[in-house]
Amino acid sequence: MIGRPYSSSEGSRPFASRYPRGYHGYPMHCALRKLFPYVLAIFLLLISLPARANDNSAIFPLSDVKPGMKGVVYTIFEGDQIEKVDLEVIGILHNAVGPKLDVILVRLLGDKVQQTGVVAGMSGSPVYIDGKLVGALALKLGTFTKEAIGGVTPIADMLEVQQPPTSIPASSASDATPRTGLSLPQEFAQRTSVGGSGQFLVPIETPLIAAGLYPETLARFGKEFSSWGMAVMAGGTAAPSPDDAKLKPGDMVGIDLVRGDLSISSGCTVTTVQDDSILACGHPLFGFGKVAMPMSRAHVVMTLASAQSSTKIITTGATIGTLTQDRQTAIMGKLGAGPSMIPLDVTLNTSAEEKKYHFEVIESPELTPTLVAAVAYNGIIGSPAYGEGPTLQLEGAIEIKGHTPVHLDDLFAPADQTTPAALFAALEVQSAFSQIYSNPYEPPQIERVLLRVKALPERQWATIDSAWLDRSAVRPGETVAVKVLLRPYRGATFVQEIPVTVPAQTTRGTLQLVISDAAFLNRNVQSLAASSQGQLQGLEELVELINRERHNDRLYATLLQPTPTVLVQDKEMPNIPLSAINVLNQRQNPGNARLLWQSTEGEWSVPMHQVITGQHILTITVK
Repeated sequence: MIGRPYSSSEGSRPFASRYPRGYHGYPMHCALRKLFPYVLAIFLLLISLPARANDNSAIFPLSDVKPGMKGVVYTIFEGDQIEKVDLEVIGILHNAVGPKLDVILVRLLGDKVQQTGVVAGMSGSPVYIDGKLVGALALKLGTFTKEAIGGVTPIADMLEVQQPPTSIPASSASDATPRTGLSLPQEFAQRTSVGGSGQFLVPIETPLIAAGLYPETLARFGKEFSSWGMAVMAGGTAAPSPDDAKLKPGDMVGIDLVRGDLSISSGCTVTTVQDDSILACGHPLFGFGKVAMPMSRAHVVMTLASAQSSTKIITTGATIGTLTQDRQTAIMGKLGAGPSMIPLDVTLNTSAEEKKYHFEVIESPELTPTLVAAVAYNGIIGSPAYGEGPTLQLEGAIEIKGHTPVHLDDLFAPADQTTPAALFAALEVQSAFSQIYSNPYEPPQIERVLLRVKALPERQWATIDSAWLDRSAVRPGETVAVKVLLRPYRGATFVQEIPVTVPAQTTRGTLQLVISDAAFLNRNVQSLAASSQGQLQGLEELVELINRERHNDRLYATLLQPTPTVLVQDKEMPNIPLSAINVLNQRQNPGNARLLWQSTEGEWSVPMHQVITGQHILTITVK
C-alpha cells in the first residue's frame, strides 16, 4: 500500500539493507515494485483514451509551415470517436482560392485513409503541427487518386470570418469557391503522382443527409441538390442528448435545411470552439454570407469507402445553435437557440385516406423554393393510394407578414407517362416562392405555408384539337360564338362554346383570336407578374399579380389587336397612340413603363373541370 507506515519486520529482511531507504524508511526497490501495477494501469488507461484535439492550442503561423513537416488531423470515422490521422506537408499553394488566400497541400498517412481517401464530411477537420492549430482540411485532390491528398485552409484565414465582411457577400453558391477545381501547379503534380483529370483541388463534398425522402423525390431533385456542391444520400435523425452542444474540435455539426416528418441536413467537421462560437468546414457551405440556419449535433454512423468518393453517413440530433456566417474560408455558428423556420403543412386527400404532414423549412431566398418543392412533392407521393395517373387539385396559401397571402389554386394532370402530376404541382409552388423571393422591393417574411392536395381518380385533361367561328366578320359590340373541339384523354371528342363579345371601342381591322390554355397565355401573350418585376410599387402589388395568374382548368379566348400596350406598374394601357410612345422614349425616366407591341382587346374563359392544353389561332374581322 502506497504511503503506509514502515514495518520493522519488513526492514529485517536480508535484502533490505542493500537498497536505500524510501518513504518512512521503506526500501525504494519495494516501493517501486509496489507502485508499478498502479503506474502501468494509469499508462494503459491514458493510451486507451480516444484521441482529442486540443481546443486551447496556440496557432501555428502559415509562415512557419515548411514542406516535409509532420502533423496530425482529427476527424471521426465512426460514432463520436475522434481519431488522429498523421499527415505530411507537401507545400503551399499561394493565392490558390483568391488574393492572399493560400492553401497548404498535405498528404494523409495511415491505413484508414489509404482505403477511404479524403472523405466527404471531413471538411473542417482541424490540422495541428507541434500541438498548434494550423487550419482545417477543406479540399481534396480530384477523384480516383491513389494517395489521400488534401488542401488545408490556414486558421488565420478562417478567423477572418469573425470580422464583418469588407464587401458584399456572395448571393449564390456559384460565387463561392469554384466547384470546378483549383489547378495544381506542375511541381506539385509531379510530387503527388497525379496527372490528367486529377490535377485539381476541389472543395471536399458536404454530405447532404435526407431522412424520409422517397427515392423518387431524390431522383427528381437530386441534380439541384448536387449543384449545391453536396453529396446526397440517405441518413437519419438521432435522439436529442444533453451533451449535444458540448462540441470539441473534430466533432461534427449539422446544418438543418428541413426538419419534421422528413429532414434534410448537411454536415461539416468542427475546427475550433471559442466560448459559444464555432468555426467549421474550411470552405463555404453555400457562399451566402450572412445567414440564419439551424445547427444541430451530427453523429457519424459509418464512413463509406468508395474508389470515386468516400463519404460519412451521418445522423443529426437536437438543435444546438444558429449558423450565422457562410463565407469563403469557413462557416461560423453560435451555440444556443436556433433561428425560426417556415412552418409547412401538407394535406393529401385520396379516395382511401387523408394524410397530413408537418415540416419546417429554412428561410433562404436561394434554397427555400427548391426545398419547398421537394417537400411538397414528397408529401404528395407519400400516400399508397397515389399513382401517376390521378389528377391533382391544389389549394393552398403562402402567408407573408404584412401582405395579402399568395393563393395557390389549380388543377394538374400528367400529359405523358414520364412526368407525374405531383411534379407539376410542386413546381407551381416553387415558381410562386421564386417570384416572392426575387422581388426587388423588400425581404419577404414567410409566416406559414398551407397546401391541400386532392387526388382525383382519373386523368382529367383535354387538348384543343381545332376551333372555328360561326361568322368571321363582326361589328364592335356584337357577340360571336367560338366553337372549340376538345379531345379528352381516352374519351370521345366534344365541342365547347365560348361567347365572345367584341368591345364597343374596338377599331376596325383584322384581329387575332387566340384559343388556348393558361400556360400559352402566360408564356406568349402577357404575364404581368413575370414581366413587371422591378416595375411595381412594392411586394403587395406583386402578390396581387401572382394571384391573378390564369388557371389550368379553364379554356381561354383572347382577342389581340396589333397596337402597342404600355405596362405601368401593375396597370395595362392598351392601344396607346404613337405620339405618347414618342414622349415616353424622350423621357430619361419613363415612370417604369414597359412597351408591348400588341394590345389585349378582351379575354374570356370558361371553367372546364379538367386540365386544358394546346392552342389555336383564329382571324376575326371587325367592320
